[in-house]
Amino acid sequence: MATNAKSTRSKTNKIETIHNAEDFLLTQLPIPQALRNHLTFSLGKSDSWATTRDWYQTAAFTVRDHLMSRWVITRDAYRDANTKRVYYLSLEFLIGRMLSNAALNLGVAPELSDGLQEIGQQLEGVAEMEPDAALGNGGLGRLAACFVDSMATMDIPATGYGIRYDYGMFRQSIEGGQQVENPDNWLRYQNIWEVQRPEHTCEVKFYGRVVQVHTERGTERHWIDTESVVAMPYDVPVPGYGTQTVNNLRLWSAKAAKEFDLASFNQGNYDKSVEGRHGAETISQVLYPNDASESGKELRLKQQYFFVSASTQDILHRFITYNPDWDTLPQKIAIQLNDTHPAIAVAEMMYQLVDHYHLAWDRAWKLVTQIFAYTNHTLMPEALETWSVDLFSSLLPRHLEIIYEINHRFLQMVNQHFPGDSGLLSRVSIIDETHGRRVRMAHLAVVGSHTVNGVAALHSELLRTTLFADFNKIYPGKFTNVTNGITPRRWLNQANPLLTELLTKHIGSGFQKDLGLIQKIEPLAEDAAFRKAFREVKAANKQRLAYKILQKTGVAINPHAIFDVQIKRIHEYKRQLLNVLHVITLYNRIRSGQAKNQTPRVVIFAGKAAPGYWLAKQIIRLINDVATLINNDPVVGDQLKVVFYPNYEVSAAEILFPGADLSEQISTAGTEASGTGNMKMALNGALTIGTLDGANVEIKEEVGDENIFIFGLTTPEVAQIKASGYNPWDYYNGNPELKQVIDMIGNGFFSVGEPNRYQAIVDTLLHKGDHYLLLADYAAYVEAQEKVAALYQDEEAWSRVAILNVARMAKFSSDRTIGEYANRIWKVEQFKA
Repeated sequence: MATNAKSTRSKTNKIETIHNAEDFLLTQLPIPQALRNHLTFSLGKSDSWATTRDWYQTAAFTVRDHLMSRWVITRDAYRDANTKRVYYLSLEFLIGRMLSNAALNLGVAPELSDGLQEIGQQLEGVAEMEPDAALGNGGLGRLAACFVDSMATMDIPATGYGIRYDYGMFRQSIEGGQQVENPDNWLRYQNIWEVQRPEHTCEVKFYGRVVQVHTERGTERHWIDTESVVAMPYDVPVPGYGTQTVNNLRLWSAKAAKEFDLASFNQGNYDKSVEGRHGAETISQVLYPNDASESGKELRLKQQYFFVSASTQDILHRFITYNPDWDTLPQKIAIQLNDTHPAIAVAEMMYQLVDHYHLAWDRAWKLVTQIFAYTNHTLMPEALETWSVDLFSSLLPRHLEIIYEINHRFLQMVNQHFPGDSGLLSRVSIIDETHGRRVRMAHLAVVGSHTVNGVAALHSELLRTTLFADFNKIYPGKFTNVTNGITPRRWLNQANPLLTELLTKHIGSGFQKDLGLIQKIEPLAEDAAFRKAFREVKAANKQRLAYKILQKTGVAINPHAIFDVQIKRIHEYKRQLLNVLHVITLYNRIRSGQAKNQTPRVVIFAGKAAPGYWLAKQIIRLINDVATLINNDPVVGDQLKVVFYPNYEVSAAEILFPGADLSEQISTAGTEASGTGNMKMALNGALTIGTLDGANVEIKEEVGDENIFIFGLTTPEVAQIKASGYNPWDYYNGNPELKQVIDMIGNGFFSVGEPNRYQAIVDTLLHKGDHYLLLADYAAYVEAQEKVAALYQDEEAWSRVAILNVARMAKFSSDRTIGEYANRIWKVEQFKA
C-alpha cells in the first residue's frame, strides 16, 4: 500500500503546541518519577500505604501519559487530511489486559519494568491486578481485537465500534463439576484506559409508530411516539507497534434519556423517580443475554440496534462536518460488518440517509452498497441470526418498512434476471416466509454489501457453493476470501517473552511487526543447540502453566508430560466430547495394563458454554467428573491427568498457549469457519492434531503434511456419509473400545450417585444421529493420537517439528489479513500521522 502525502493544510494551534509525539516524549519525566508522581497526585497515596493495585494504577496512568499525545495527534491528523477511514462494527472486542500490551507497543516496557523494580515492584505482578476487559466471548471478539491492533500498527485510519458492557459475558466458576455463571464486574475499580466523550452522545430510538406526512419535500414517513435511550461514548486508545499511530475504539454505554424525577422522589415514590432508567441501562449490561425468552430476544435485538444506530450517527456526523457532497461518501467511509450482529446497520444507514438527511431512495441505496462489506463467520444456518417480524414491527417499525422496501426491490431485480424461479425468490428473500415470517439478517448483510468474505479458504468456498450459493449466482464476484490472522504483538511478543527473547537473539527483533521474518529460524530446526534452547523455553512455559493450574484447580500435574490442550467455546461441533472419548480410552488402556509404556499426558480443557446451552454445560460436567475419577485413581498416577481450567479469557490464553504441546482442532470438517486458536498455538510451538476444517487446511499447506496430525473425514466425505444414511450404531457395535467408553458414560461409571446423569449425551451420539460424526471419526482420532505419543517420546524430532511450525506461521499474521482487507475490500491507504 502506498503512503499518503501529509496534508498541506495548516495545522491548528493545538497541533503546533504539541508538535509531535517524539517531542512530547522528550518532555516526559523519567518513569520512576512519573510513577511516584501519579501515586501522590492521581491516587493521593504515599509508598507506605500503596497496595499492588495502587501500583498497577500508577503504572497504567504512566503508560497512558505516553499514549495521549500520540492519540490526539493521530486523531487530528486524520481530521486535517480528511482521509478515508475504516469503521469496524463488532458486538465483541476481546482486548484483554492493556498495560503490558500498550507498554510493549509503545516501546516503554523495559523502562517501566526497571522503574517498578526501583520501587520494589515487579511488572508481572503489577500487571496481574488489571482485570480482563469483559467485552467479548471468544474467537469473534479476539479477532476484532487483533484487527484493531493491526490497523494501528499498519497506519490504517480506523475506528472500532462496539458496546461498553458493564458485566460482559460472565465469570465462569466450576462448582460440583458444573459451570456457574457469575457477574464479571470488570469496571469495579474503574477503567483507566477509557475517556468518556459526553459531547458525542447520540439518541437511539425504539418502539413508536410510523405515519405518513406531507412536507415541502413531498410525502415522507415519520417515526413518532418513540422511546429514547442515550448512547454515551467511551474511547479507548489502540496503539500501533513501532509507529506513532494510535487509533480509537469507541464503545457505547446506554443511559436513560429521562431525567431523574425529583418531585416523585420527594413524595416518596422512589420507583417512579427512576422509572425507565433501569430498562435503558440494561441494554449495555451483559453480552449475549439469554434469548430463551421473548424478553431476552428483544434485549439482544435492542443491543444490536443500539450500538449500530449510535455508530452510524457518529460516522455520518463526522462525514458531513468535513464533506459537503454526499456522493463522496464511499471515498471517505468503509464500514465492515463483523458477522451478522451489526447487519441492521444496512437498514439504519438507509433510515439516516433517507429520513434524516432526505436523500432520494435510489441515491441513498447506491451509497449504502458502496460503503458496506460483510464478514461471515459461520457455515451453520442455525447460527445465522433471524428475528421475528412481530418483534421487528414492535421495536423498530420504520426499519421493518425499510427492510421490506429493500427486499421488494431486490426480489424484483432477481426476478428480472431469473424469471419464473419462485424457489430462488423464496430462498434468497430477506423475509423468510416459511418459519413464521422472520427477518434474515445475513441476507440483509449480503444484499446491502459490495463484498462478502469468508475467513478461510475452505470456509469461503463453502459459502459460495452451499450456504450462499444462490447469492453467488445472483452476484458473481461479490464473494471472496480473507483468511483470518492473529497479532504477533499479543500472541508472541507479550504472551511468550522467553520465546521472543530466543528468536530475537538469533534473527533480530523485526518479526514482531513483519512476521515474515520468522521464517529465518527454519534452518535452526537442524541445530541441536537451538533445539535444546527451544525445549528449555517450552519447559519454562509449561512450569508456569502447571503452577497456574495448581493455583486455579488444586490439581498437580507432571510438567514433563505432553500438554494436550483444547481451549475454545464449548459447543457440540467443536467436539470436546470426542476428546473426552479418547481420554476415557486411554484410561481404560492404563487400567487394563495395555499402556505400560504410554507417554504421560495432561489433557487440558478450557472454555465457556452459553448459559442457555444445556448440553454444552453437560459436557463440561462430564469432563470434570471424568477428571475427578482419573486424577484420584492411584493406578493411573502421573500417566494421565485431566484438567478443566476455569474462566477462559485472554489473560488465561496468554499462559495456556505458550505451555501447550498439542493443539486440539478437531471440529467436524465443514463446520468451523476458520479458528485462530490453531494459529496461536502453532506460533507458540505446539503441534496441531485436527481435521481438514477451517484454517487447519491452510496451516497444513504451510507447515507440511509431515508436521501436522490430520485425521478424519473430509468435508465432501462428511456430506457423502450423511447423504448415504449415516448410522452411528454401526461404529458403536463395530469398535469394542468405543462401545466400552460410551457404555461407561451411559451407565454412570463417572456419576455413581446419579447413573443417568449423562443419558442425554449418549442419546445424542446413538439415538439422535450423532450429527457431528464423533463416532465416525473416533478410530482415526485415536490412531492419530498414538502417532502424537510416539513422536513426543523422541524429543529431538518433536522439537524439530515444533520449530518448523513456528517458522512457517508467517501467513497467519493479522497484518497480512488487514493488508488484504485494505487493498481489496476497503480501498484505503496507509496514513502516517
